[in-house]
Amino acid sequence: MKRILQYFRQQSLNPQLISIFFHPYYFIRRGLYLNIQKFAPRLKGKLMDFGCGQKPYQNLFSNASSYIGVDMEFTGHDHSTSKVDIFYDGKHIPFEENTFDSIFCSEVLEHVFNIDEILAELNRVLKEDGQLLLTVPFAWNEHEIPYDFGRYTSFGLTHLLKKHHFDIIEFEKSGHFSRVIFQLINLYSFENFMRLWPRAKWTYVFIMPLIALNNIIGLLLTSILPKDKTLYFNNVVLVKKVKKELNPEL
Repeated sequence: MKRILQYFRQQSLNPQLISIFFHPYYFIRRGLYLNIQKFAPRLKGKLMDFGCGQKPYQNLFSNASSYIGVDMEFTGHDHSTSKVDIFYDGKHIPFEENTFDSIFCSEVLEHVFNIDEILAELNRVLKEDGQLLLTVPFAWNEHEIPYDFGRYTSFGLTHLLKKHHFDIIEFEKSGHFSRVIFQLINLYSFENFMRLWPRAKWTYVFIMPLIALNNIIGLLLTSILPKDKTLYFNNVVLVKKVKKELNPEL
């Protein structure tokens, strides 16, 4: 049983093809993982994982010489299984200027109300020409309530990053319109079934065939349907810090 639980935990954020038979968040989690995997080797040197939680993607950053996890102590999720090295107060990151060669920040900024302050802090502790890999959701339900404050379009996020002296190196949208539709069907079904019978051990077993069927149909249909990127799961963007005087918008 212990091995089975460990296997399901591994599949949670890095779902393989077999996960289509039981993973209610297969499409969004798979797309996010593949995009992080694509960019992670480009982050090198001393790296900060900002909003690290359990550091689920640490093994992807093979070129980092050190990996430091920073998070807030009081958030919308339990830190009992987190791997936080340093807690911060929500405003000031407790490091000197130009400390890090790279920063990774995944699915965090939607939980930050003072996003301008935090982007300024990330810029401050990053070395000049240092790289920041950032992921932010676009199409997803409210979560970690009440600590869920925003969703950002690709245009809004680009504006914020340039405002705080980051140059866009590469920008990806994870997922596409038709895949979002199938994912949201599973999201709605799974979360509402679990709310109806939260203590029933058979609830997940009962809904698993529905999840599998929707995933399989979705995987087949979305491979041939048009890839409309006006609705998608996540913004995944790689940027670098530039000198303030070189930013033409300020």
